[in-house]
Amino acid sequence: MSDKHYPKYWAVVPAAGAGKRMGADLPKQYLPLGDRTVLEQTLDTLLDCPRLSGLVLALSADDEHWSAIEPRYATAPLQRVDGGAERCHSVLNSLDHLAAHTDVNDWVLVHDAARPCVRIEDIDRLIATLETGEQGGLLGVPVADTMKRVDDQQAVTATVDRDDLWHAYTPQMFRLGELRAALRAAIAAGKTVTDEANAMELAGFSPRMVQGSRDNIKITLPADLALAAFHLQTRSTP
Repeated sequence: MSDKHYPKYWAVVPAAGAGKRMGADLPKQYLPLGDRTVLEQTLDTLLDCPRLSGLVLALSADDEHWSAIEPRYATAPLQRVDGGAERCHSVLNSLDHLAAHTDVNDWVLVHDAARPCVRIEDIDRLIATLETGEQGGLLGVPVADTMKRVDDQQAVTATVDRDDLWHAYTPQMFRLGELRAALRAAIAAGKTVTDEANAMELAGFSPRMVQGSRDNIKITLPADLALAAFHLQTRSTP
């Protein structure tokens, strides 16, 4: 009998932030979007992905809103952990939890709670593109607009060549053990990395960009909520 390990795929969703730029009474992941919350839209899509074995959700230890929707996920392969001060800490807590229950060579797909418009077909393409390699990678799209660099007075100082620039999206997919080590090293060095690919780059990896859909937007400002609702409604309209 072969003892070869066939890696599994796990989703991690850091959702411990307050989303202060939304200016809302609720954290943005709990704002209504269609007939559900932003977080529910995101979780439901990930849990519908046939390649994913389960999901770890990192929430603030004093989260007061999850209990209202938690019953919907009573039978789902979803586990909750406490989040941390920053996104990187929430992700690391999730990876520590997974490491106690699964293999370090499994793949982890980290996805923003505030990206409810991610498409299952894009997640499938990400997995299919990266699963035979070792570097991991992330969804994104090439920059389409002219890019400008400005000074602290918002005056343009340069036009930036956009040929090799991409917008970084999520999910971002890496080996559990390697991402865990990269995040630990970045945090120990006092670096608050902005995404998982950033941590992997610092660890010497070269994550691969995999083209996704431009409607995989991140809800950050109030106008983004209406745009996300439009995208989701468009998909559900025959």
